[in-house]
Amino acid sequence: MSAVASRYARALTDVIFADKLDAAKTIQDLKDVSADLGATHELRFAWESPAVSPDKKLKILDGIASKSGMDKRTRNFIAILIEKRRINLLSEMVDEVQKEVNNRLGLADAQVTSSRSLSDDERRNLESQISKATGKTVRATYTQDKALLGGAVVKVGSTIYDGSVRGRLERMKQQIAE
Repeated sequence: MSAVASRYARALTDVIFADKLDAAKTIQDLKDVSADLGATHELRFAWESPAVSPDKKLKILDGIASKSGMDKRTRNFIAILIEKRRINLLSEMVDEVQKEVNNRLGLADAQVTSSRSLSDDERRNLESQISKATGKTVRATYTQDKALLGGAVVKVGSTIYDGSVRGRLERMKQQIAE
């Protein structure tokens, strides 16, 4: 994470909360533009090249913004990134904005991988335990991995809680080797 991306993300998050913007829509708009930048060489060239006039750059942005129904403040944020030659940091900024919004709302995104499909009761229990551990309201996404043998692996931010059978076996193997 660059300090520049973090600073811009905090500034946009301040705008989101001060102006009561729809955070999910704002983040999705940024993700869409970031995906377009990654997929379209011409767009990246147009916005990053000093040979393209600032007016043309903004006309391209205005076309994208009107087509997607983007909020004016989100459009202005992207315009500033283009003007300050920071558009190459957009994908990093999107992640930072999501983290900052979650932090301010007291939310934690958790990725839960289990060996089998979990019942609703198991999911609620697991989310409750994660919530106690993090002190935040948890939004969990679930995936399956048969290689875990049993149990679950939970990732919240950069922290991983490994309660899988495979993880326990690997820890036992390390202890025996030591």
